[in-house]
Amino acid sequence: MGVSTALLAVGLLLRVSRNISPWISFVVLLAAFFVAAAEIVIQAVGNIRRGEIFGESFLMTVAGIGAICIGEIPEGVMVFLLYRLGEYLQTRAVSSSRKSISALLDVRPDHANLMESGQSREVEAREVSVGQTILVRPGEKVPLDGVVLEGLSQLDTAALTGESLPRDIGPGQQVMAGCINLSGALEIKVEKSFGESTASKILEMVEHASEKKAASEKFITRFARVYTPVVCFAAVIVAVLPPLAGLMDWEQSIYSALCFLVISCPCALVISVPLSFFAGIGRASREGVLVKGGNHLETLAEAQIVAFDKTGTLTEGRFSVFDSLPVKGISREKLLELAALAECRSTHPIAQSILAAYGKPVNGEKLSAYREVSGYGASVTADGCNIVVGKRNYLTEEGVCIPEISAPSSAATTVYVAADGVYQGVIFLRDAPKKDAKEAISTLKALGIQETAMLSGDSKEVASAIAREIGLDHAAGELLPHDKLKELERLRSRLSGGGKLLYAGDGINDTPVLAAADIGIAMGGLGADAAIETADVIIMGDEPSKIASGIRIARRTQHIASENIVFAIGVKVLVMLLAVMGHIELWAGVFADVGVCMLCVLNTLRINQKKISRL
Repeated sequence: MGVSTALLAVGLLLRVSRNISPWISFVVLLAAFFVAAAEIVIQAVGNIRRGEIFGESFLMTVAGIGAICIGEIPEGVMVFLLYRLGEYLQTRAVSSSRKSISALLDVRPDHANLMESGQSREVEAREVSVGQTILVRPGEKVPLDGVVLEGLSQLDTAALTGESLPRDIGPGQQVMAGCINLSGALEIKVEKSFGESTASKILEMVEHASEKKAASEKFITRFARVYTPVVCFAAVIVAVLPPLAGLMDWEQSIYSALCFLVISCPCALVISVPLSFFAGIGRASREGVLVKGGNHLETLAEAQIVAFDKTGTLTEGRFSVFDSLPVKGISREKLLELAALAECRSTHPIAQSILAAYGKPVNGEKLSAYREVSGYGASVTADGCNIVVGKRNYLTEEGVCIPEISAPSSAATTVYVAADGVYQGVIFLRDAPKKDAKEAISTLKALGIQETAMLSGDSKEVASAIAREIGLDHAAGELLPHDKLKELERLRSRLSGGGKLLYAGDGINDTPVLAAADIGIAMGGLGADAAIETADVIIMGDEPSKIASGIRIARRTQHIASENIVFAIGVKVLVMLLAVMGHIELWAGVFADVGVCMLCVLNTLRINQKKISRL
């Protein structure tokens, strides 16, 4: 491009010089033309051989050669120079929008430190089997999904979840491949093979995302196939009809037809609209929202009703102690200690939550006569004291007198504690809402979501209590998977216009509902593999507030794609009319075409702005 520009400049200087033969300037300008046009002409010939006649390179070739035929060599050179400049700038713009996607391709390390006989050795990550133990040192990426056996550290999960704050990690907690270990060394038991790891699935989904085109992209593809040959025939009419009708001479009409042909290139539409959705998918991935295709991004933008599963989606998915009520003379710490002694050998989630709340090791040597009745409670003798913990009827059957107690929440699970037949107090547990659940619902409503609902298998009382706490419009409890499908159809009947129904869940039992919704959203950090595979959108950080972020990005993307379509078509129609009337020159037509294309591409890059305003 630089050589042809230099030759063009020299040729124009020679042309205005009186002391140099016109033939010399003609040869220099012709050389500039061949240098600028060679690659594009070769590309046009190759496309014709493959049966792809009406492409951009074909239009540029016809316009350039036509300019030579009517003696406008400098303008012919400008056609190709401006076209190549536009292609270069477009490539740079596309490249910059790919960075967010390319960053994901670096999340999966290829090597792992395999632990054998207390020593570690570096191996290929794909060679590590499920059940083996790996060592992840500070500063290294976690190569495989697993559970921490030993070590305390902090993990940088930004590449997967978009979360900027490090996450504390310790024994018993799950870790995902692609996270960065920031501080202490971790020994991790591998739970998924290399190809099944979170990072591997992300890469596979991202690589295939661009294959699923949005309706706007499909329209533009079909539009270009019809539009290009139509404008070629229209250019022939512009070249022939005015001279035959006596409205214009042949040279002027051919020149107008060439301008018309160049301006008509649909490159602004063909490039900017798919680029909009590509940039939208990339921006969403940076926010921890993985969209499996442009079609799903477009549907996400039309969300009108959003329904949620409860456990693991809007709530933490595990019990936690949130309050206690000891009798007079007993401290809360003592009440927890008694409960922990009785529950220390149980694997029940409630027992584990009480032990976690107690937070101290339990000396099992002083315990005896341990007994557990599944689903009811447990008892143990500690230092000669008989401790009984469990449901009200379990303790009353043991002869314990329990006063009437009002729970602080209808969503609470109550655990009663007695020592030597005397009531000591009650502990309240619940599956608490996630920290950002209330914010998620309020943000969705601010975005104009018509209705938010919860479809839960839990009791109606618990579902209603959680719904009231976080601000949901509607809650249905005690639903089996087929009941959730029926409830989903009731919600669908409330949609209006082109509104879409979204459902977010994380369990295997959510898979049918995820598939039935217009958009299925899986909580990818803790979600079941079946749910992640079925869903159209994956929330990598398990934060429900990311759903609102995904909708906002999707709407921004659709808005910008629509702007590009209207702007490109509007400007092209105006400039094409000017060309037909002979009011625009060939090089200016190319500049207008390239300029429109670049403005559309630059408009598209607004999707990658750090802050996206509410739409």
